[in-house]
This record gives sequence, structure tokens and C-alpha cells, in this order.
Amino acid sequence: MKPPVVLILGIITLSMLSVTCKKKSTTPQPEDGDWPSDSVRTVAQQLNFPWEILWGPDNYIWMTERGGRISRIEPKTGAVQALLTINDVKTDGEGGLLGMTLHPNFPQQPYLYVVYNYDQSGNYQEKVVRYSYTNNTLNSPQVLLSNIRAAGIHNGARLLISPDNKLWITTGDASNSANAQNTGIPNGKVLRINLDGSIPADNPYANNPVWSYGHRNPQGLVWAHDRLYTAEHGANIEDEVNIIEKQRNYGWPAVEGPCDQGGEQNFCTTNNVPAPIWSSGSSTVATSGMEYYNNSRIPEWGNSLLVATLKSQRLYQLKLSADGKQVTGSRTWFVNAFGRLRDVCVSPAGRVYLCTSNGGNNDKVIEISGL
Repeated sequence: MKPPVVLILGIITLSMLSVTCKKKSTTPQPEDGDWPSDSVRTVAQQLNFPWEILWGPDNYIWMTERGGRISRIEPKTGAVQALLTINDVKTDGEGGLLGMTLHPNFPQQPYLYVVYNYDQSGNYQEKVVRYSYTNNTLNSPQVLLSNIRAAGIHNGARLLISPDNKLWITTGDASNSANAQNTGIPNGKVLRINLDGSIPADNPYANNPVWSYGHRNPQGLVWAHDRLYTAEHGANIEDEVNIIEKQRNYGWPAVEGPCDQGGEQNFCTTNNVPAPIWSSGSSTVATSGMEYYNNSRIPEWGNSLLVATLKSQRLYQLKLSADGKQVTGSRTWFVNAFGRLRDVCVSPAGRVYLCTSNGGNNDKVIEISGL
């Protein structure tokens, strides 16, 4: 059994969410004013498997649900405005409509990017599609990347646009671990393309979207400290957080977590496998969505990665070193308070939003504005 790489420093259990908590005094932020005063509150409910939540430049929370619906949520009132249900989406196990991101110059460049699973002549596949947002509707779909294998598990599917206007896509191994080591196919990878779907000239493999490989099922993706971080599901041990580097092999299926077993050490040496900056040790917590936090509203979370978890039903706070290269400590919050947590996003004013993944039209978006 492998011990955890980072010592869990403490566990904070929130046991009485029905009691109204007052937020701490903070410097006024752009979203303040008549904002609700509860430190922890339910923003929207009766959702069904929300998968991605992100804070849009219009000050709405944008959301995907696995069944195919894209919506905007007014964060003060919780009103949900449905924008589009993608008929092409096919749900299968954990598959369906998954990741989403907005163009960094939105709404001047009114593009929304999604990744979802669909049926192609009896084959379950995944593709990345760009929509235009006009007159409160999503239209003009353009396929940027397709022919990615999909399965009822291990679809990855988080999206992010980096400051140099590159679109990053995580893919899972689609329940076939050999896919992860094959750089000729896009599964089990972190992919990098231009915003129009073309392949950047400086990708490591010519005419190939692959940037890094050897991934099992990365569902967290965030840019911070001028670096790309992923959170990835392990099999029975060692969920991981990694810093992604060009053309690096992250080891799956030969390596889980750190290179600390005999066979792993040989593979890591031969293939220059980088060690994760954090792993869960001898069990899994099912890491999913991840965000970077560094706002004075919740000073305890400064310079931290916030990682939603499904199996362990809690939010992990991974404190980073000043240069962002290491995790210096970890702590967990809201243990079993909301059920399974799929994603996390942060507003400019430092409010944190979580979405649950419990199903049965019982899912919620929850706001954390203080501790």
C-alpha cells in the first residue's frame, strides 16, 4: 500500500448547512452590493448531473449538464436560463455533454466550446464543437476535433483556453489502458489545438493534437503560475495532480502516482516520467474539476488548487509553493456535506461555486463566499 504523498493536515466537516452563516467582512468587490449574505448557500437546484460550471464575463454561471443541456445561471437569484439542448449528445454511463469553455474575448468574439459524446454509425465517439452565441441562443456549430474514442467511463473531457489562445482538451483512455501510450490516437492525452481547430506548428508531433500522453482519466484542468495543471483519476490508488509539460509521458498504465514501485521505477527512468505534485496514496478520492484560488475574500485558500471530488465527497485544498511547482500542504472541506462534487469555479470577487453529481434531478450549484 502506498502512503499519501502529501500529509492531510486537517479535515473540516460542515455538519449544519441549514444554519445561516454570516460572511466575513471583506473589501468590497465588483459583485457585492445586494448580494445574499449567507456564507454557504444553494444557488440553483433540481439540476441533473451538471458537469461544467464556469464564471462568464457576463457575470453569469455557465453550465453543462450531461444529458445535453447548456444553461446560464443568474448567481444572485439562481434563475436558470436554458440556451440549448444538443440533440447529438448520447449519454452512456459517465458519457454525454461534458466540458465547456468560453472564448477569452467573449462576448466580442462570441464563441463557446464544448466537448461531448455521440454515436457515429454505431461507434461511441467524442468531439469538440464551437458554437456562436447571438441573441441569447447558441447556433452555428463547427466541429473542431472529432474521432476521439469514447466509452461509458474514462472520457476525460475538460477544456481550457490558455493566455496564448490555445485550446487544451483532456481525454481519457476510453476504458482501454493501451490507448494512453499510443501517440497516434488522441485518447489518454492532453491535447492542444488552435481556436479554429487547426494544429499548432509547435506541437511535439506534426499534424497531431497530442501534447502529453500516458493519462488515464484527467477531469481537472487549470492554468496558474504560467503552468497547466491536471487532476486525474487513478484506478484503485493514486489519484494525481500533475504539471503538464510538452511531450512528457505521465506513465499510465505502467505507473500510478509516484514512481515508487520496482516496475514503475524502471518505466519512469526509461520514459522520463514526471512525478505528480500530489497524489491520494493508497486509495482514490475521484478527483474531478479543479480551479486556482488566490483571492482575499477567503484568505485561508490563497494560492491553492481547489479540487472537487466524487468518491470522497469533499473539496480538497492543495496549497502551492510560491512558484507553483509543489504542493506544500493539503486540507479538506465540506466533507459529505453535499454529496459527490463534479466541478468548481471562482468568480472575480472570490466566491467559489461547486456543482454536485448525485443525479435524479437532485443536483445543485452551491456558493461559498466565506468560511
